[in-house]
Amino acid sequence: MTATKGAIIRTVEKLDDKSADLLLDWLSRHFKAIQLDDPWDMIEEAEPDEIDLAMLAEIESNPDCKTFVSEDEMDARRFARRQAVH
Repeated sequence: MTATKGAIIRTVEKLDDKSADLLLDWLSRHFKAIQLDDPWDMIEEAEPDEIDLAMLAEIESNPDCKTFVSEDEMDARRFARRQAVH
């Protein structure tokens, strides 16, 4: 890495997030040759652990896992379960 690139990186590291966002926006508009990586491509792929595998199995076997519900409905279900236990 050149001294200039190192100085740029050190400067950017000192920026707050809002300023860094503004700089990135400016760079992407003024230097069309810069290809920004897709953020999804930056996520490291990992093998599923036991919890992941259990969740996937539950999704496959439990029809309730395929229905999305609102946060309010989930809270009501949790409340109902707690009341049934007591």
